[in-house]
Amino acid sequence: MNLTSATEEIAALQKALASAKSELILVRTERDLLKERLNKFMRKIFAAKSEVSSQSQKDMFFNEAEGLGAQAQPAQQEEVQPDTDGATTIDVPAHQRAKRGRKPLDPALPRHVVRHELPQSERICPHDGSVLKEIGVEASEQLDIIPQQVRVIRHERVKYACPCCDGALRLAAKPAQVIPKGLLSEGLLAWVITSKYCDGLPLYRQAVLLGRFGGSDLSRNTLAASVVRVGEAVQPIINLLRDHLLEAPVTHGDETQIQVLKEPGKSAQSKSYMWVQMTQGSGADGTGPPIRLFAYAASRSTAAAQILYAGMRPGAVLMTDGYAVYDQIASAHQLVHLGCWAHCRRDFNDALQALPKNVRTADKLAAQFMALIGQLYALEAKARERGLSPNDLLEQRQLHSVPVLGKIEALLLANLHAVLPGSLLGKALHYLSSQWSKLALYVTNGTYPIDNNACENSIRPFVVGRKNWLFSDTVAGANASANLYSLLQTCAVNGVDGYQYLRDLLVALPKAQSADDYEALLPWNIDLKVD
Repeated sequence: MNLTSATEEIAALQKALASAKSELILVRTERDLLKERLNKFMRKIFAAKSEVSSQSQKDMFFNEAEGLGAQAQPAQQEEVQPDTDGATTIDVPAHQRAKRGRKPLDPALPRHVVRHELPQSERICPHDGSVLKEIGVEASEQLDIIPQQVRVIRHERVKYACPCCDGALRLAAKPAQVIPKGLLSEGLLAWVITSKYCDGLPLYRQAVLLGRFGGSDLSRNTLAASVVRVGEAVQPIINLLRDHLLEAPVTHGDETQIQVLKEPGKSAQSKSYMWVQMTQGSGADGTGPPIRLFAYAASRSTAAAQILYAGMRPGAVLMTDGYAVYDQIASAHQLVHLGCWAHCRRDFNDALQALPKNVRTADKLAAQFMALIGQLYALEAKARERGLSPNDLLEQRQLHSVPVLGKIEALLLANLHAVLPGSLLGKALHYLSSQWSKLALYVTNGTYPIDNNACENSIRPFVVGRKNWLFSDTVAGANASANLYSLLQTCAVNGVDGYQYLRDLLVALPKAQSADDYEALLPWNIDLKVD
């Protein structure tokens, strides 16, 4: 072998080695990405759903020790004094101790008194034979329940006739009903709807319960048809709620999946969506009652969203996650679009939790971002505790939050292109980068929220119920569910009992004729008739 051929062979081997090294790097990268995804899925299935990882991370994120230590009073030193016999005593500072014992039962609950008296033969004094007199009672209380009682309301319409001729036959009128000739009373309809949409109790289980209580002839189809009819009947109330919501200065938006089995043009396994809109303060000035609205749509498209947000006034605020459809809505209606810091933090938390436990240290990049985001939330928590006005909150945000945002942005720019885009950390960084202009906007106004958690909390009752009733059978059923969820969740956030509201609403709804009549039936306006 001559020198030339040897050199060529060495060059070929070096090229093959470089190719093998490149391929090895690629394989290792793919392996690490797959392991990261596997860890994420394993954590999603088996780990706790809370994003709070540990007490040490709580302290790292929110600086509780330093923050509380500046406000706390120093511990008082115990004074030790000698007794006369040479022993020592300790003066303990005075404090209030919580009263021991069982928490008292609600005084508003009705009381049924059961008296336990001595028999006449035992009311004689054993010393002088005098008759004992009552001097008081020793009372204790137990919580009791009366199970649901199914009854039948019999409507009797009295007939009248003239005794002298046949020309004056009259029949007493029956009050209008929300479901004409319906089998279920307004009270039972309210109970069924509240049980399904507040308690997550599917209709087939309710049919079994009603059968146990005596209503054995009721079927699930009867209950379902009645619920759909009620959901359609309350549409004027929903329209009024939407008008009030769209006037609000700040609106939150989100969406979640729902399955509808019988939807034209779609298979039973396909995804549909329940869109959620809410405001903490309705009306043009944002001081009105809070509102929660659900709306069904067959897709997650821009066209579906345009229908829901049509009517928002220019300059209003829209708080959402990073879904691109909301960008188009904000642009079309000239809205101020805010980003959600909770979604941003969640991505960094996923990246951190995908790492092995022994390397989840504070110096990891994901942990650094979470610590800085924690500082933003610490300021918001202190502001809520102090009850700061919007102007004072704006001042605090400009003074304390803006510098933290600067640190986050600097850390982002330094690492955005140094992390593999396909990794969990890379996705978190690119999400933060794409949403930065919307995320940093909340510090410019004291009325702007920092995240969309309030809207996610509004979705939670729907998600819990979905785990029980699983799907809607028809589009009409999905729309009815959206309307009824809207009413009950708006009642809940306004401190109104959902069952009582629905019961009185269904009685009054058939009598409403004008816009003022319907306005009087909104959850915060209706005069509830408490039993």
